[in-house]
Amino acid sequence: MSEASVARGGCLCGGVRYQAHGGLRDVVACHCSQCRRTSGHFVAATQIAAAKLQLTASATLRWYRSSAKAERGFCAHCGGNLFWRETAPATTDISIMAGTLDAPTGLRLAQHIFVADKSDYYEIADGAPQSARW
Repeated sequence: MSEASVARGGCLCGGVRYQAHGGLRDVVACHCSQCRRTSGHFVAATQIAAAKLQLTASATLRWYRSSAKAERGFCAHCGGNLFWRETAPATTDISIMAGTLDAPTGLRLAQHIFVADKSDYYEIADGAPQSARW
């Protein structure tokens, strides 16, 4: 995605909509137990500087403190898992769940992380690099 491009996305019900201005990082698949529990499988997310993310609808956006270091943004109406951000230490980036982006995204799956925590009902066989942790 070029620096001048705008990616759009949102949750299932449309209560949360956003625009990401500029280049998005390629997708990272996280297999940690928290991501699995919030999504029902593993999470696939891209990332952008938080300052480049514009919420165009946010009435149903809620934040859940999922650990001492991070929080997750979701839609309180449809339950859509939308965002992840580190809070300790606070970062200037925000992760966007790749499945919430309107297609075409122009992104590719770059790597798998926390594969040591993945569940036993699936295999990772796409050839992307894998890391036991982050």
